[in-house]
Amino acid sequence: MIDELDLAFDEHADRGGIRSHRRGGSTGGKKRRGKTGVAFLMAFVLLAVLGGGVFLGYNKVKNYFTAADYDGSGSDPVQVAIEQNATLTDIGNTLVDSDVVKSTKAFIQVAEKNPRSKNIQSGTYNMKKQMSAENAVTLLLDPKSRVSKGVTITEGQTALQTYALLSKATKIPEKDFQAAAKDPIALGVPDWWFKRTDGKPVAKTIEGFLYPDTYEFDPSMDATDILKTMVDRFNTVVGDMGFADTVQHDLTVSPFEGLIVASLTQAESGIASDDPKIARVAYNRAYKKDMPLQFDTTTNYYLELKGGKAKHSGQLTQSELSDPKNPYNTATKKGLPVGPIDSPGKVALQAAMKPATGDYVFFVAIDKEGHSAFASTNDQHCANIKKAIANGIPLSPC
Repeated sequence: MIDELDLAFDEHADRGGIRSHRRGGSTGGKKRRGKTGVAFLMAFVLLAVLGGGVFLGYNKVKNYFTAADYDGSGSDPVQVAIEQNATLTDIGNTLVDSDVVKSTKAFIQVAEKNPRSKNIQSGTYNMKKQMSAENAVTLLLDPKSRVSKGVTITEGQTALQTYALLSKATKIPEKDFQAAAKDPIALGVPDWWFKRTDGKPVAKTIEGFLYPDTYEFDPSMDATDILKTMVDRFNTVVGDMGFADTVQHDLTVSPFEGLIVASLTQAESGIASDDPKIARVAYNRAYKKDMPLQFDTTTNYYLELKGGKAKHSGQLTQSELSDPKNPYNTATKKGLPVGPIDSPGKVALQAAMKPATGDYVFFVAIDKEGHSAFASTNDQHCANIKKAIANGIPLSPC
């Protein structure tokens, strides 16, 4: 089959003399001129098509590098929650899901041009649907757009203290948190935590499982949701640490007993570097020396549970310290108390997981900076107390 392009090629060959045997009269010349016109027309059409293809291809490439974006400041209001430690890509995806920006790429392109974008905080923001990426970045950097404020639960806070802080930040009544906390397993604490190997009773409470951290809570969350979030954080941290497996394998105690030691360490510690030795004192007294812990912090914890206030060690009465009704009594009862007494942080958890080596059974704060001195004998301990008194620590001499 011969098409017009073949004819054009033949015509070109005639002009070039290669096919000179094709000589014709006047009628043949007219046919060739007709064929030449058609060939030029087809060639023009082909170039136009090819040129259009190039143009369309350019547009596609251009569109690939130019991110889709909305114009203007947006329409309907919408609240968007930015998760903690979210990357710009994470934030962009969240905004696209809520139809705030048209594409993640547009958001990233604008955010990367603004050095302040690295300061976008987690939390819930008042935004608008179908905003330009530039307007979205501006709103995320405006403190007034942020609905939820961070609430920080510091290491060593008790559950009751935590409820008070959460209530102040969220306006949810403390009693709602207390009610939600009655079933720690429903909040996400695995039931295997509430087991001991030392034969002591187990306090099946949320104490110790509300991980201390800074949280951003969505305004729509209730008390149960908030406590679940904190328990989930605890599960993640101790899981990443390998806490449960380590204490069972290396120390031959249950994870719950290890958590109790971590909470005691947190309560008694003045500086983090002393934590491993404090944990060692607790383990030695509870499991090796058959002697009471004699940690005043456990008495103060019980006073708080009863609605009282914590006291300085020197202000605690003997009846308070040795109260037989106190399940957290460590003044006269041997072994670990029935449960944790606060929420330990990662340093205290690590100390309980990997305590210092040594036969320490005494420690005392020896300066106003919180450093402690450790001893294996009563004489050494008395010498440390003498040193503490000389440094202005209000203690009674041995």
